[in-house]
Amino acid sequence: MVDPLNPWPLFSGPHVPRVTRRAALGLVLGAPVLSACTGAQQSLNQFSNSFGSQPQAAPSGPPQQPMTAGNGQVKVGLILPLSAAGNAGVAAQSMKNAAEMALAEFQNPNIQLLIKDDAGTGQGAAQGAQQALDEGAEIVLGPLFAASVPATAQVTRARNIPVIAFSTDSSIAGRGVYLLSFLPESDVNRIVEYASSIGKRSFAALLPDNAYGNVVEAAFKQAVGKRGARVAVFERYGADRATPARTVVQALGQADALLLADDGDSVVATADALSAAGANLRNIQLLGTGLWDNPRVYASASLQGGLFAAPDPSGFRAFSGRYRTRFGSEPVRTATLAYDSVALVAALARTQGGPRFSSEVLTNPSGFAGIDGLFRFRSDGTNERGLAVMRVGSGSSVPVAGSPKSFGA
Repeated sequence: MVDPLNPWPLFSGPHVPRVTRRAALGLVLGAPVLSACTGAQQSLNQFSNSFGSQPQAAPSGPPQQPMTAGNGQVKVGLILPLSAAGNAGVAAQSMKNAAEMALAEFQNPNIQLLIKDDAGTGQGAAQGAQQALDEGAEIVLGPLFAASVPATAQVTRARNIPVIAFSTDSSIAGRGVYLLSFLPESDVNRIVEYASSIGKRSFAALLPDNAYGNVVEAAFKQAVGKRGARVAVFERYGADRATPARTVVQALGQADALLLADDGDSVVATADALSAAGANLRNIQLLGTGLWDNPRVYASASLQGGLFAAPDPSGFRAFSGRYRTRFGSEPVRTATLAYDSVALVAALARTQGGPRFSSEVLTNPSGFAGIDGLFRFRSDGTNERGLAVMRVGSGSSVPVAGSPKSFGA
């Protein structure tokens, strides 16, 4: 089994070295996977601002000077909002630490990170990308904010250089721009798939009337239809939850599963609105997304027994322990994205030769394994992740279905 401190990609296919089925399984099983105890998607939404406008606050300090990490021959750009104000700057520093930690834990990586501060702006991201390419970067990691990714892509596409960005806004993925993040679509697909596997055939949903809700709605309706199930009732809510809650409650007798997709505080308020409208939520299987990974959810009597999709709860704890030992502080949740992206490019640089960052290699259908579990990039730039299914208990969650050991076709 591989060293759990050094997650390796899982390779197979015509463009990459073949491994035996047993060896491949060992690569997956040996790679650490993340904890479901720290609000993965909630933290990602908070820091990468994927479904909102980009922060307009002034940077907390002057832009940091470019720096490098590692001394390998393969140069890799890393763009982060290091001098941005508030949580963005905190997240960026933690991600930078994690990237350097990946270099230290990967055996003799042949890469050099060209670290650029974009100050949390699209202009800064474009400038950082241009500097990295001028210095010989073969691939760019970052930026963090959704609004900064198109500015970066405009620079990199002109030079046919791929980008692995950290935003969760799938609308910005595309040619040469891949997202290494937790996308709501993966959560919805996994939880509907699991619910169908345990006999749920009729689904209800009550979702927020915002950009996140739009993404979840599209994925939900597609996932339900793909499994030959039906949508019994579907409603959206804004400031008023009471009216749509009453509509959903009137049709709950026709459904055997109810999807509530929102962050911790909001999903508890939605469950309370349903209860106030007369719903007995213990008579229906509640379903959620990774945003349910929140202490407020675990403390809610209404949500006990609910199921949600999230990464398997083991690797982030190990990662956090190593991070604390090295840096004396707690990592932000997005730090694993930086770690896994650096570990990925280091492994590709070692094994793939000239076309190491080509679309054929990056979109290998077998995928890769890292701290956050199994993942693969799709040709449209989005990703698919191997997620577990968690059950809400008092004060925590427990896995009821593990993450997959390999991807299907």
